[in-house]
Amino acid sequence: MSFTQEQALALLRTYNKESFHLRHGITVAEVMDWYAHTLGYGQEADFWAAVGMLHDIDFEQWPQEHCVKARELLEAAGAEPALIRAVVCHGWGLTGADAAPEHEMEKVLFAADELTGLIGAAALMRPSKSVQDMELSSLKKKFKDKKFAAGCSRDIIRQGAGLLGWELDTLLERTLQAMKAKEDAIERRCAAL
Repeated sequence: MSFTQEQALALLRTYNKESFHLRHGITVAEVMDWYAHTLGYGQEADFWAAVGMLHDIDFEQWPQEHCVKARELLEAAGAEPALIRAVVCHGWGLTGADAAPEHEMEKVLFAADELTGLIGAAALMRPSKSVQDMELSSLKKKFKDKKFAAGCSRDIIRQGAGLLGWELDTLLERTLQAMKAKEDAIERRCAAL
């Protein structure tokens, strides 16, 4: 089964109640939608967004089984195998996930997941509380400060850039652009929760 973004959000909400986790799912879904259109996969944008929405479906309730429990939950919901694989492989090398990202979408999810958290935390530190006035140079300073948003793994972000064959600055800049382009949509969707 393919999920619309609304169906994916409803499924995410079945297992996630904390606003932080719901906001993260919405943010990653919107970023994945932006990347799909930017990288020439516009016809697959709904799929990319659904993967982004559901990538942490199991994290709130089963953090020790992250990306393993997700398979079970998504299979029970009738998700198509490609969506399940994409969700599971975003935990490659970090959890019990055994599949490495191969498709460009899987690599983007692996790379951008942690980075959206770092960018979101950096935005909250700004007087505007927005990414709209954030420059790449400011993001790079936050990236280099290991104490800032310490839960966002810089190693995973670097590894993700490498998987994509991109320079780190390219990944940082593109993901910042995605969050700027999608900020209003993210805020609207979060306000409707």
